[in-house]
This record gives sequence, structure tokens and C-alpha cells, in this order.
Amino acid sequence: MRTEIDLVGDHVRLRELRPSDAAAHRRIYTHPVLTRYLGVERMTPEAADRAFEATLLRREERPRRRHVFAITGRDDDTMAGCVGLLVEDYGRNAMLTGLVVLPDGAARGHGTEAGRLAMAYGFGPLGMHRIWAGHRHDHRRMREVMLAGDMHPEATLRELFHTQGTWHDVVTYAALAPRWRLTARPHERAVLELADGSDAARADMGPLTAPVPLPEPALAGG
Repeated sequence: MRTEIDLVGDHVRLRELRPSDAAAHRRIYTHPVLTRYLGVERMTPEAADRAFEATLLRREERPRRRHVFAITGRDDDTMAGCVGLLVEDYGRNAMLTGLVVLPDGAARGHGTEAGRLAMAYGFGPLGMHRIWAGHRHDHRRMREVMLAGDMHPEATLRELFHTQGTWHDVVTYAALAPRWRLTARPHERAVLELADGSDAARADMGPLTAPVPLPEPALAGG
């Protein structure tokens, strides 16, 4: 039986996407500003709705490789953004991806907290050793977000994805579980200690089985 994920921070919560989140998801992925720095093109409403339905279906995959969370206020269950974790096919690595916060929602100003909650879930229940993320080289504000997440600069990947008619370089960052755990806040430590369902990949379980190819990811934005 799948357990509903609910990660609580000081100002925001992360939870599973629900069918009622369709309108907020559509608003994010059809918005010309919110999608400007993502690794996918701005979508039509129809394409955004298809992507949302596909994401809902993937919650049932086992082993689960793609986790997409709705970001809400701590005391307001309305979706106010989203963030994802993509578990890679080798090692114990995951990618933090698609961090977007609506400018008029309850999570405004708390994108870093949302990203750290997702990382705590990756390092805790999912048993990841390394989590990485990237941003377009010209999205300089995201450097502060990455560093505040205790992620460390690693490399520049040249012309990694093509959107808005041009190729974009991506600057990458990563965090390792042993060091990141030392910086965890109290609410993050609570997430690190959470038990997880049958798709957990804790370090004492051996490698994941039946790797599932991942689609082209949307990198960190917002």
C-alpha cells in the first residue's frame, strides 16, 4: 500500500500531487516567466494537462524513480509550487529538479526550504548518497539557492538543453549525504528519520532493480 508523503518544514510542506492540483500545475508550465529557466519549453494548456496526468500515473510505478512534490504553505494545503527528485539508474544518486514557486502563493520566499525538504527525503527514506542539481548559467539568482541548500559547485555542462531557440550551458552542484546530514535543521532531521514504503532504496538494501529510463529532466528554476 502506498503511503501518502507529507514533509513538514518551518514555513512550507511537501506532499504528493493530487488531481485537484491540475490548475496550479497548468499555471506553472504555461507561464512565460516561471518556465523561462527550466529545461523544458513553455507548454500549451493541453500539453501541461497531459504532463500532469502522466505524473500522477507514475506515482504507482515500482521501483519509483520520479518523485514530484506539491509545495504548499505549512497551514495552507493549496499547491503553491513544485519540486522533484529523479532517482538515477546507477549508484545512489538523485537529481533535484523543477523547483518552482508561484510568486503569489503561500510558499513565496521559501524555495530553498522546499528544496532542502526534498533533499532530506532523498537522503533519508530513499537512501541516496549523492543529490545534484543544476541551473542555467545565466540564472544567477539560483546560485544562492544552491549554496543555501548546502550544495557545492561542481562543473559547467556546455549546451546541455535547447529551449527558446538556443542551447544553454548548465552549472551543476551536488551534496553528499554524510556532510549534508551535519547541516540539517530540526525539521529536516525529522524527515531524514522517516520510514518509507516498499520502494525505498536505503543503503543496506543493495542496488535498485529493473531500472526505468528517465525522460529529459527539467532543471532547477523558479
